[in-house]
Amino acid sequence: MTAVVLQELTAEPALEVGCRLGEGPVWDERAQELYFVDIMGERVHGWRPAERAHRSFPVGRPVGAAVLREDGGLVLAAHDAFFLVEADGSGLRPFGAVSIDAKSVRFNDGKVDPWGRFVAGTMDWEHKNPVASLYMLSGDGSVNTLLEDVVISNGLAWPADGRTLYYIDTPRLSLDAFDLDPETGKLSGRRVIAEFTDDAHPDGMAIDDEGYLWVALWGGSRVERIDPATGRRLATIHLPTSHVSSVAFGGPHLDDLFITTAKEDLPPALLAAEPHAGDLFVARPGVSGPPPHRFKLA
Repeated sequence: MTAVVLQELTAEPALEVGCRLGEGPVWDERAQELYFVDIMGERVHGWRPAERAHRSFPVGRPVGAAVLREDGGLVLAAHDAFFLVEADGSGLRPFGAVSIDAKSVRFNDGKVDPWGRFVAGTMDWEHKNPVASLYMLSGDGSVNTLLEDVVISNGLAWPADGRTLYYIDTPRLSLDAFDLDPETGKLSGRRVIAEFTDDAHPDGMAIDDEGYLWVALWGGSRVERIDPATGRRLATIHLPTSHVSSVAFGGPHLDDLFITTAKEDLPPALLAAEPHAGDLFVARPGVSGPPPHRFKLA
């Protein structure tokens, strides 16, 4: 058997933004703009690399995820509700009805699935109790619960055929896969496809055009490329900061890997040693990723 050679890569700073908790990058290939959120900074950021143009707008509550709409604008999973908003931050308005105990949980990571539905999960404020869930928001405003007994709902990805969900509940220290019913979104057949150690917690995730997964490791100062069929690590991207939170493919050819980071929970000594904590990074891994799916209003 031929040994697998681990590819070692590095990321470079793309935007000095200093997020408390940078998360959820998503590339708008139409506008050539990257959106990402600062969850605890309660802002949505936009970054156009070609123009080196950065903007942001406040949301007024912790914002776990921002995703693209097919008709333009964004959908947010923020604190305990879903919202529609225009790309410039105007017209923020609630959408859909979901019952969430905001004293116990808040929205965290979320993405649009291959059928145009927004899948977003919550997380326990205390980071230890299985009181969170994974939800699916449809274009008519209806909300279904896909998974319960979650602690910190995080990375999501779908392969090209859309019949598997790759999923991360961070404290489980695993990357899991579910069989997925395209009509209902119902999940079944949960299995572990990769495991992690307690010093590097799996967080956000992206899939590339070859079907491999790129997983950000909170506390691990790196992103790992993982073969979902075997769990093998194929590549590592090293960053000069500890809290690496999420990844997304973007750029003109969708072959730039944008990486969000955070300074949340870093002790003062580490903050001083990691001046780029909370900044946006970019790596060029030599592979492209698919454009993101867009939410479809009914």
